[in-house]
Amino acid sequence: MFDTGNTGFMLVSTSLVMLMTPGLAFFYGGLVGRKNVLAIMIQSFVSMGVTTVLWYAFGYSLCFSGGEGAVIGNLDMAFMHGITPTTAFAGSTSIPLLVFFGYQMMFAQITPALITGAFTNRINFKAYLIFLVAWLIFVYFPLCHMVWGGGLMAAHGVLDFAGGIVVHATAGFAALASVFFVGKRKVKDQGAHSIPLVALGTGLLWFGWYGFNAGSELKVDSVTALAFINTDVAASFAAITWLAIAWVLEKKPKFVGLLTGSIAGLATITPAAGYVTTKSAVFIGILSSVVCYMAVNMKNKMGWDDALDVWGVHGVGGVLGVVMLGVLGTTAVNAAGANGLYHGDAAFFGKQVAAVFCTALYAFLFSYAALYVINIFTPVKTAEKEEETGLDEAQHGETAYLA
Repeated sequence: MFDTGNTGFMLVSTSLVMLMTPGLAFFYGGLVGRKNVLAIMIQSFVSMGVTTVLWYAFGYSLCFSGGEGAVIGNLDMAFMHGITPTTAFAGSTSIPLLVFFGYQMMFAQITPALITGAFTNRINFKAYLIFLVAWLIFVYFPLCHMVWGGGLMAAHGVLDFAGGIVVHATAGFAALASVFFVGKRKVKDQGAHSIPLVALGTGLLWFGWYGFNAGSELKVDSVTALAFINTDVAASFAAITWLAIAWVLEKKPKFVGLLTGSIAGLATITPAAGYVTTKSAVFIGILSSVVCYMAVNMKNKMGWDDALDVWGVHGVGGVLGVVMLGVLGTTAVNAAGANGLYHGDAAFFGKQVAAVFCTALYAFLFSYAALYVINIFTPVKTAEKEEETGLDEAQHGETAYLA
């Protein structure tokens, strides 16, 4: 009944995307000081557990059951009602629905975890858990449905191959809202305590991103190969571009810059990976580093304490990728895609721009409002004494290192 090749490929892709959340934990963990490693890492790992519970209970159903052309789905598949091992996924009947259920769950796990890099060292764990649940329900699930579940944006022809709108724009601008709400750290962080840990996290993220992007085709064909190659090409050109910019402007070829550039390229190519040519992916990769580097510099000049540059890399990169899809998309490489502005379709370009900017605005406003409401019931910000001690010990009673 099912195609074993497609099913096997999607199981591997699901595993790769799952690996990205621990990879993110290592990436963020290396970038913070020694006293806050576990506090930032647990925020990624706990997202895996909490999101799975919500996804099983009602998240998948709200995203992918009913609600054609609407903002949200229904509860017909809550608690996996009606899903059996032999149930086929309607969107690609060559794979079981269970595989699609698991694959999309991994996307839901990493998206809110991305936000945590913005407010590192200064948010209470209890408040984070409440925010995590609320954000998934009111931001991620509706956006996932509208773009990938046959909802409002999909009905109007908006495209997002693997998460520029659903993942990176939402998380990046939610991160910016959280920065404005929690304010600056009271205790100065010494910065990245373990660049090798950052490199390990980057490697895991880059590796997992092949499942993130190529797997989004949901089968093995020419578009799968295109998305795979475009992912690597964009990341590589972005990494070298960021390294070159930093070398010229900062007088040193910095390893963290190279690693950050690769993530910017990966985030930016994500919405366009299966809809643009590889030449376009090269251009997108280079442009992503230039624009994201400028965004990070602007953030620093403005004094925004986005600790790990979530907005500058994921938010700006995600928006840029969606816009560039609106410019460079072509049906010559994927008949299921659309022609962008460069190929004569200004209407598609307009849809992409409107969709991603509305998404970013909504994610920003909801996130700020959610933190404001949560703060009424339990403090969102940590106390200065906790920052001085370090959140590992103050909130979790653990330390990453003996000395």
